[in-house]
Amino acid sequence: MEIRPKAKLINYSENPEKNVALAARLCYSEAGAEELEARMSQEDMNNLVRKVVGLGHYSTLEHSYFYFHLVCSRVASHQLVRHRVGVSYSQRSQRYVKEDNFDYIIPPKIAKDKKAVAEYKAWMEKGRKMYNQMLAKDIPAEDARFVLPTVKTNLMVSFNARSLYHFFNLRCCTRAQWEIRSLANQMLKQVKEVAPVLFEKAGPVCEAEAYCPEGEMSCGRIDSIKKRNDK
Repeated sequence: MEIRPKAKLINYSENPEKNVALAARLCYSEAGAEELEARMSQEDMNNLVRKVVGLGHYSTLEHSYFYFHLVCSRVASHQLVRHRVGVSYSQRSQRYVKEDNFDYIIPPKIAKDKKAVAEYKAWMEKGRKMYNQMLAKDIPAEDARFVLPTVKTNLMVSFNARSLYHFFNLRCCTRAQWEIRSLANQMLKQVKEVAPVLFEKAGPVCEAEAYCPEGEMSCGRIDSIKKRNDK
């Protein structure tokens, strides 16, 4: 069955912005965390979070974590797991979980071509049939999976806020592959709902830092951002 990539924020550190603010203040105070918390208003904390993010002092962001359930193709998951620092993954096993009735994602450019869609679906069904034939011959799932196409997978992923900033810089970019970009944009929207001050400046590099590292491969978005900022 055809599905779409989906990201769901399922948990996060209690008071993520307070964690960052207290960590930042603690570095420059003789007082302990409890005393600092009693002294600081929510406005004080918000202002301090904005300051440390603006100055690029991201180490304090590592004290707040966000946990996601992701549904995507194995193509996207191979890109996702390249992000290692400050990130942890648990992924559904194709060795122990049978894929005899797998779901899959149809890329948008294939979806626009009726003939290509039909051929794509036929190929998926061919892979499913071959996989099930392997299982019927008592070939273990860990070996039968070699014939599978890039089927749907499920992951539990945890990021600290610093690693999320880096992830959004790269994967919300227009030049990022479309599926992982879709996941990143969904994740960004959700963390902004629960920690709006902390992720105020999060997003693609052009939006977050007003420059583009892509050089000649730039999508051109940075030009409109500079014009907007100059007004």
